[in-house]
Amino acid sequence: MKKKILHGRHTPVVAELVFLKYKELDDMLKVIIYSSQSMLGVIPMLYHINHGSKNVLFIQTGTIGNATIHYIVQNGEPPKKFIQLKRLSGDYTYVEGIGTDAQSLYVPILELEKSTLEFPL
Repeated sequence: MKKKILHGRHTPVVAELVFLKYKELDDMLKVIIYSSQSMLGVIPMLYHINHGSKNVLFIQTGTIGNATIHYIVQNGEPPKKFIQLKRLSGDYTYVEGIGTDAQSLYVPILELEKSTLEFPL
């Protein structure tokens, strides 16, 4: 587990990153559905990065000092720029943009060029 010391106003805080690797994308997307239904209604961002010649999709949950990185390694790049995620069933499809289905979340796939995260592939 990688730890980084962050200096707060009064005492240093040790940041812990927990990495959770999923077998299937639909399982990881359930985290987005669950997060959107929480009291805060915060929807994690979905990122894509080519890391060590692997295509990694990931989201981050938690806060500084206690973050969880949920990720999956895929064979290829995402075919489109958004994922339409059905809130009730968890079914998903790749789409080009935001649609009009009120029962769906439209999650953008943000392309990263670089990250300080070291994924345990």
